[in-house]
Amino acid sequence: MYLFTSESVSAGHPDKCADIIADTIVDRLLELDSNARVATEVFISGKHIIIGGEVRTSADIGEGFYRLCAIDALSAIGYPEIGFDESQTLYPDATDIRVLVSRQSPDISIGVDKKSGEIGAGDQGMMIGFATDETPTFMPGALEYARKLRDALYVHSLEHPDRFGIDIKTQVSLDYGTKSNFDANLPQAIRKIVAAVPHAAHVDIEEARSVVKRVIVETLGNDPLFDERACEFFINETGRYVTHSPLADSGMTGRKTVVDTYGAYAPIGGGAQSSKDYTKVDRSGLYAARWLAKHIVAAKLAKKAVVEIAYVIGRAQPVSVTVDTMGTALKPFRDEELSVRITEKFPLTPRWITEKFGLDKPSRSSFLYADIAARGQVGYDDYPWERLDELEWFMG
Repeated sequence: MYLFTSESVSAGHPDKCADIIADTIVDRLLELDSNARVATEVFISGKHIIIGGEVRTSADIGEGFYRLCAIDALSAIGYPEIGFDESQTLYPDATDIRVLVSRQSPDISIGVDKKSGEIGAGDQGMMIGFATDETPTFMPGALEYARKLRDALYVHSLEHPDRFGIDIKTQVSLDYGTKSNFDANLPQAIRKIVAAVPHAAHVDIEEARSVVKRVIVETLGNDPLFDERACEFFINETGRYVTHSPLADSGMTGRKTVVDTYGAYAPIGGGAQSSKDYTKVDRSGLYAARWLAKHIVAAKLAKKAVVEIAYVIGRAQPVSVTVDTMGTALKPFRDEELSVRITEKFPLTPRWITEKFGLDKPSRSSFLYADIAARGQVGYDDYPWERLDELEWFMG
C-alpha cells in the first residue's frame, strides 16, 4: 500500500463557525460598501464569542451589526439542533458576544488605495494554486472524497436534528499502491474512512455508528475505488460524542487552511482567506493562483501544477510568479518559460483579480464568502475563479 490522507470538516465545526461569522461580516460590509476594507478575526470558546480586528467603511454600523452577523451565521449553520440541550450544543441567542473592532490603520490605506485607481496588495506574502487531473474538478482525490462524505453526513444531520449534530469531521485515506502511481495521479482504492458525527444522548453509540456507516456506504455507492469489504472504518472512535460545537472545542478563524485548500497535497502558502476583503492577497492571490494552475492542467500542459504568486504590501504587481509542473509536463516546455509567459499575459494585480472574479460584489446571485468558508476556498465549479475561460490561450 501507498496511502495518502486528507480530512474535511463541516460548517458546524468550531473553526468553521469562526470562519463563517467572519465572512458573513465581509459579505454584509461589501454589500453596504464595495470599497470596505475588512480584516476581522473571530474566536469562539464555549458560549463566548470575541470579534476583533480592523475595518474601514462608509457604512453606518455599530456593535449591533457584528452581533447580528454572528447570531445569523450560527443559526444558518444549523445551531442549535433540537436533540441537544444547552449543555451539549451551542444556542446562538444565548451567546455572550464582545466586539473589539477598530478602524483600519491609515498607514495601510496609503499603500493599498492608489490615486490611479489601482489597488496595492494589502499585505506581503505568497499564495499557492494547485491542480491535478486526478479528479474531474482538478482537485486531489482524498480531499474530494472527504468533502463528499462531509456534505452527505452534514445534510443527514440537518435532516435529523433530533438525533445527530452538525459538528462533523471526515477523513479519507486513498491507496495508490505505489509511489509511482501517486506521482501519476492513479489511486487504486479507498482504504480507510474516518468520521465523527455527534449523536443525541438517547441514541446508542452502536446505532449511531451504524447510521453513519450506512450514509457513507450509500454516498460512495458504486464508486470504482470503493469496496466496503476492503475498507476500514473508524466512526466516533471515542465511543461517545454528545457534547460538541464550541462548547466542546474552541474555534478560531484561519485554522483550517489545509482543509480549505488542497488537503496537504500541495503547499498552502501564506495566510488564511476567511475574514479578509479582496485587497488582502491571502484571498485574491490564492484565487488567481488556483485559476492559473487549473488552466495549466485542463489545457493538458501537465498532469499537475503548483503556481506560486508573491506580493509585497502596497505594490500592485506581484514580485514573482512561479510555475512548477512537478515533473508531469505533457508538452515540451520549461516551467520557467511558462512562468514568464503568464507574467506577461496576466497583470495579476489585486484590481485585475477583483474585477475578473467580482470579488468586491458578493451576493446570493454570484457567491457569498460565508458559503465559500463553509465549503472550501477552491474546487467548486460555481466559484468564479474555477471558470476555464482562458483555455484557448493556454492551449495555443
